[in-house]
Amino acid sequence: MQSSLISAVVFDGVGLHSGAPVRMVVRPAPTDHGVVFLRTDLPVGQARIPARWNAVVPSKLCTLLANSQGATVSTIEHVMAALAGCGISNALIEIDGPEVPILDGSAEPFVRGFLASGVAAQSAPVLAVKVLRAVEVREGEAIARLEPSDSIEMDFTIDFTDAAIGRQEKHLNLSNGTFVRELCDSRTFCRQSDVDAMRASGLALGGTLENAVVVEGDRVLSPGGLRHRDEPVRHKMLDALGDLSLAGGPVLGRYVGVRAGHAMTNRLLRQLFATPGAWAWVECNSLSGGKLPGVGVTPADLPRITA
Repeated sequence: MQSSLISAVVFDGVGLHSGAPVRMVVRPAPTDHGVVFLRTDLPVGQARIPARWNAVVPSKLCTLLANSQGATVSTIEHVMAALAGCGISNALIEIDGPEVPILDGSAEPFVRGFLASGVAAQSAPVLAVKVLRAVEVREGEAIARLEPSDSIEMDFTIDFTDAAIGRQEKHLNLSNGTFVRELCDSRTFCRQSDVDAMRASGLALGGTLENAVVVEGDRVLSPGGLRHRDEPVRHKMLDALGDLSLAGGPVLGRYVGVRAGHAMTNRLLRQLFATPGAWAWVECNSLSGGKLPGVGVTPADLPRITA
């Protein structure tokens, strides 16, 4: 069944790119509401921004949503991944600025807050997007593909020249709490040269060594090092789940990403929905619903963070 939070959860922080302070309140919402952002600093008629694939607009280094009135909200991927990973179908996200707080650079603080609130089943079934035929987009060496599968699977490969990252590959079936146990605490990452370039362009103004993994060559500059040996590829999978959740429901299929990022995952969703016969809405029953990411998740599934 669809689900929502039992009570509102408040998150205070700064935007990764803007550096501006922001307060975000994630509230329960009724069945078939989906996930909607509400900019509380804007006039009511301009404030609602649906978290859907066709509201994504081009942006550097994050996922950016815009409504028809031009209101935007950015860096939504971590909170969207947390909602999907906790199986939360419906939420109203009130936010007093244009960027979601970065917190520690992962989805773990969001997950912790949601599970502390509690998640309640609602009275309508979950509708999932079932992949029926493979679709793919490419850009140079980067690939993003969706293939048929009865559950939510993900394969991701990254390859960086920096020895601290290098080539990493990972496969996960994201059913039954895998996201919370394996991915949610993995932080965004970048190279020191990327930080310098972003700041020169007016980005990453809220970034610190505490809310991102920064590497230089074979060194991890962030205090405490990595939370996982393969934390970078895990974070790319976290991002991909958040971006796929913009489909409007869980995607039952196998996602394959090779050097893929936010823009490519959105292009992939657009390709999926534009391809006749490649997908269908399906109503989840007790069998298929048991394969969704948030089924049976409890606070005990949260990883113990040591860095």
